[in-house]
Order: sequence, then C-alpha cells, then structure tokens
Amino acid sequence: MKIAAAQMNCAPADVSANAERAAALAVRAREEGAELVVFPEFTLTGYELALLAADPGLWLADAEDPRLDPVRSTGIATAVNVALRTGGPRPVIATLVHDADGAHVATYAKQHLFRQEQEVFAAGTAPGRFELGGIRFSLGICFDNHFADVPGAGAAAGCRVHLASSLYGTGDGIAERAAVHPGIARDFGMYVALANHVGPAGPWTGCGGAAVWAPGGTLLAEADAHTPSVAVAQVPAEGRSQGGSGGLGGGLGGKIAHR
Repeated sequence: MKIAAAQMNCAPADVSANAERAAALAVRAREEGAELVVFPEFTLTGYELALLAADPGLWLADAEDPRLDPVRSTGIATAVNVALRTGGPRPVIATLVHDADGAHVATYAKQHLFRQEQEVFAAGTAPGRFELGGIRFSLGICFDNHFADVPGAGAAAGCRVHLASSLYGTGDGIAERAAVHPGIARDFGMYVALANHVGPAGPWTGCGGAAVWAPGGTLLAEADAHTPSVAVAQVPAEGRSQGGSGGLGGGLGGKIAHR
C-alpha cells in the first residue's frame, strides 16, 4: 500500500475553503497511487485557538458532518484533524478517518494537550487504531507524538504504521520535527507518516517537511518547506518492511515543548 502525508496552508477558520484545499491534495495523493492520506492538525480551520474557543460553529458535529464531504468524496481513505463536539462543554482535537468510499472508520481524540489547548479542549482517553487493506494503523496528534505511550501502545497492539497529524513551526519545531518522528520509527519499528502545515498557522509559521519514515528511521519521502503538497511512500507487504525494528522500550519518554 502507498500512503501519503499532506502539508497545507490553511485559511484561518474557513472550513469550506480548507475542505476544498484538503480535497485537492487528497486527489493528488490518489493520482500518485496512494490509498490513504493523513492531514495536519486542525485541517479544516488552521491552528486558530481563539477563534475555535469563541465560535462553536467551527466545531464539527460528528464524523458525518457534511462539511467533510469534499474530502470524503475523493476516492481515497483520509485522516482529517478537526475540532469535534462532545457531550460536554468543550470539544476535543480529533482525527476522523474515512475509507475510500467515505465511510467512517475511526475517531481519535488528542490525549496530550499542548499549553493553551488545555484551556479550550478536553483531552481524549482512548487509543486511535484502525485497519485498512490488511495493515493496522495507529494515530497521534502533534504533542501526542512526544510521549512514548501513544505510538508505543499502537506498536504493542500490532500496528505497522503511525499517522501523525501535526503543526511544527519554523523555530524549534524544525529540529523537533526531524527528531521525534524518525525516533518513533526507530524505537517502535513502525512506518511513520507526518502531516504538517506550511505558511501562517495561528501564532506560528508551519515548516512543512511532511514525510514518511520506514522502521529504523530511514526517510522514504519528504516534501519541501513551503509548498502545499504530499509525500508518498510504499508500505511493503508483511515481512518485507524496510529498515530495522527497535524494541518497545524506546527513548521518547520525555516531552519536548515544540512548535
């Protein structure tokens, strides 16, 4: 299976515009042979915490929210990150996975909230896992990937690919982007697909570099630092994986303040 990691320049709080931008990248990924594409954190709004806190209309109702239809109708499986309503007063930061037919497959809510996110969102408590084409996937959202419990639990459950919807900026985020994700691939023996922002993203500027790493940390595909695009790589059949497999006692136990 080929998978793709997307990088986007999001229009602040413009759900319709961002859905169309994501859909165009999904079509591009499909045309390059990918069967799944993962998008960055807050795909449909950009990283606009103040606007998200002030306007619940920016929160998606559920996985069937019609504002996702442009992406769900692209003929490729998608992992789109959004602010999602809950039964309580606060939304969660959630990745919604749909298959190539647009059917809902999985929902994962971010467990490790970063700084001011804690003032707006509720934290998730359940792991995010799903299977597609005989391959098991795990999900992490940005700061989640700085904690060993998120990818480690996926690896322990037999997941071969870890999907990271993220925002890394042009400051310290450049080095952190390049260290954390190949570290997951090395320490947990997984393929890792990182989606990121390019251009303005709330208080940051996304540094791009959407990428896919093989188990062992070998870089398979990487986008540039500034162009909305996709990085596409092959996940071989079981038993033909590239790179080495690390143990599950990896070195990601400490958290890194990023962006």
